[in-house]
Amino acid sequence: MKAIVMTCAGDVDVLTLQDVAIPSIKKSTEVLVKLKAAGVNPIDTKIRSRGTFYPEYSSAILGCDGAGIIEAVGDEVTKFKIGDEVYFCAGGLGKPDTGNYAEYAVVDENYVALKPKSLSFAEAACAPLVLITAWESLFDRVNLDNHDTVLIHGGAGGVGHVAIQLAKIKGAKVATTVSNPDKERLVRKLGADLPILYQQQYFIESVLDWTKGKGVDVGFDTVGGKTFFDTCKAVKVYGDVVTILEPDSNIDSLKLARSRNLRISLELMLTPALMNLSDALKHQAQILTQCGVWFDEGKLSIHVEQTFPLKEASLAHKTIEQGSVTGKIALIID
Repeated sequence: MKAIVMTCAGDVDVLTLQDVAIPSIKKSTEVLVKLKAAGVNPIDTKIRSRGTFYPEYSSAILGCDGAGIIEAVGDEVTKFKIGDEVYFCAGGLGKPDTGNYAEYAVVDENYVALKPKSLSFAEAACAPLVLITAWESLFDRVNLDNHDTVLIHGGAGGVGHVAIQLAKIKGAKVATTVSNPDKERLVRKLGADLPILYQQQYFIESVLDWTKGKGVDVGFDTVGGKTFFDTCKAVKVYGDVVTILEPDSNIDSLKLARSRNLRISLELMLTPALMNLSDALKHQAQILTQCGVWFDEGKLSIHVEQTFPLKEASLAHKTIEQGSVTGKIALIID
């Protein structure tokens, strides 16, 4: 099969199109998926530049997100059959015989969900990682409900644009930061109640004015750095801050968070895969199943800004690293 192989850590030129063996089903609960599209995420570019989570292996196929058609099933597979269209987040972290920048992938059936009928393969391939990240952040960490107000940073980004929609499904009121009027229009369409053009407005003041000085119930940081600590100032006393990035050391801001009795949660949706936590991986597949229902009911959508053919994976990485991508990017696999 054709696959994009990362030959070593480095710049985009380490991504090379190669002929490799089709992965084989080794466990009775696995399925072989003929991939039609793969999502491209910032984690892919970080792994490419820094190295994989498994440095003992010399090369790797990247790509955590995939969508395609089941072509073969293991002897004990009960949830799927040949011909089913599926989507999933699995592999792509450096282990051999995994990754979705390829024509085929093998995945355990417990980590797969049926592709929403209303989505193209490109849209479906862009959805899993960001959906799981937003769901775990807002529902599992915080248990967001219809009484809550939430500040979501980077509302037009991959995680941000689905986080807005999940929050609105729960009935929460949403403030979100964006960089320009085009992104403001997008997040309004997705249901945001208060778009904040952060280059023109100081988001802390905007949020405090919006909440009559109280602060939001939940702050969701998808940016990191100073934004994480500034978010603590925009969250109410006894509120929640969730971040998908590792906070920088800032003792004074942590003192502020402590004085306001904030609950700080760290979200890394890759933990179940890295630690082989089967129950947590099954939960992530259940998230995709429920989100599939919401896609087909018109309650959720995925914004795909751009697609590239598989052979142009390096260009997709360049696009992400240039910054300010709206929504998601996919690789199309013919």
